[in-house]
Amino acid sequence: MQNNVLILDFGSQYTQLIARRVRELNIYCEIHPYHKLPGNLSDFKAVILSGSPLSVRGEDAAHPDLSGIRGKKPLLAVCYGAQYLAHFSGGEVAPSSTREYGRANLSYIKSEEQFFSDIAIGSQVWMSHSDTIKSLPTDAVLLASTSDVTNAAYKIAHEDTYAIQFHPEVYHSTDGKQLLDNFLIKIAEIQPNWTPDSFVDTTVATLKKKLGDDKVVLGLSGGVDSTVAAVLLHKAIGSNLHCIFVNNGLLRKNEFSSVLDQYEGMGLNVKGVDASARFLNALAGESDPEGKRKIIGKVFIEVFDDEAHQIEDAKWLAQGTIYPDVIESVSVNGPSVTIKSHHNVGGLPDFMKLKVVEPLRMLFKDEVRRVGASMDIDPELLGRHPFPGPGLAIRILGDITSEKVSILQEVDAIFINGLKENGLYNKVWQAGAILLPVQSVGVMGDERTYEKCVALRAVESTDGMTADWVNLPYEFLQKTSNEIINKVKGVNRVVYDISSKPPATIEWE
Repeated sequence: MQNNVLILDFGSQYTQLIARRVRELNIYCEIHPYHKLPGNLSDFKAVILSGSPLSVRGEDAAHPDLSGIRGKKPLLAVCYGAQYLAHFSGGEVAPSSTREYGRANLSYIKSEEQFFSDIAIGSQVWMSHSDTIKSLPTDAVLLASTSDVTNAAYKIAHEDTYAIQFHPEVYHSTDGKQLLDNFLIKIAEIQPNWTPDSFVDTTVATLKKKLGDDKVVLGLSGGVDSTVAAVLLHKAIGSNLHCIFVNNGLLRKNEFSSVLDQYEGMGLNVKGVDASARFLNALAGESDPEGKRKIIGKVFIEVFDDEAHQIEDAKWLAQGTIYPDVIESVSVNGPSVTIKSHHNVGGLPDFMKLKVVEPLRMLFKDEVRRVGASMDIDPELLGRHPFPGPGLAIRILGDITSEKVSILQEVDAIFINGLKENGLYNKVWQAGAILLPVQSVGVMGDERTYEKCVALRAVESTDGMTADWVNLPYEFLQKTSNEIINKVKGVNRVVYDISSKPPATIEWE
């Protein structure tokens, strides 16, 4: 990659947002922990320091090695980064005397300053810090203030080093994208040439060189990531890509056949394997969410290994790993505390003796979709909601039986088809139904019933890290509830989940 931007992560909750905003400018960037700088800094044309929950005044303050960066490359220090430069370069950082969190407006901007080009006084910015810069570092020039924060932005004279105490990456900073544009394109003079088309061209060329005539095995899920990865690999190595689509018996209604039909028209070399009985037998009697995940992962590996061994001389395992997974694995403080096993089955065990290739490992989810669109993948497939690797097993609370799977498939189909028919599907990031381990009293006709309850869930999100429940129209929910209760034998009650993430997760298990 050329024209790289290096983002040094100090543990801020907003670091991924910085990367997303930079990439929206068609500029390639990478996130690295502040204490694990890449070996070759010459690959990067500019550097951004992220915010942090730490204080520069604390004993645990993060100390980056800026000797190869400061004064040598354009540098933008955000929040903690700005305070770090001040505190350790002749300035003063102290606890804020007034609350510096939330929306603020720029009350002063230094005239004719390129960094604030096309940004007017009054522009809204987002503050999020408990310390503040009382005095600027040596050779610093004040660039901007708010009514409460005098030193909201500054630069170092005779260096392309800029610092801000607000967050340009969040949507609340209305001119944040313009500020990043000013820094990266006007000041650092980076060409905005990282586009989906250029990514495809570069990646296909790299894959051709890396894989040669080797055979590659890929486990398709029917989802966006594995599909886009498959098409990229197919462009590079053609029929040497062997795709395996496993039916674990926990897919949506008719999904196994419909997904295979979709792939048939794409020219991919795909084998469908119906192992549903094998999975359901292994899951019999297991109610623990983690237990279910582990069983599904183990059986998947066994099935996949059986099929991969039938492909003579396969050398590589392809995976649809995307950038948030990569960032999480090398985060500042190590991988985050595990809330639950990953929804998707991860790498296969060492005994398979396959090397791993991950063509999407530097892309965010929305970028994967744009790359897929540039390769003319069916918009309906690209627009599919995320679906967990363990499938309906983690949407059936309690033990798994074929009867429960059948009930939930019918409920889910009514809900998802209803969203599509009412023009709501593309307004929702992820939706599904959950079969609850409770029964409730009901009345159908003149008879008393004692049957199952299902919960419907629909959320809006960008990448699944956070999510808000979707305010679906009451008329739609009413119609969907009636249809489920009337058509799905064994269900007499429907509820709607209005929990956001955090504190709840998107899936119930």
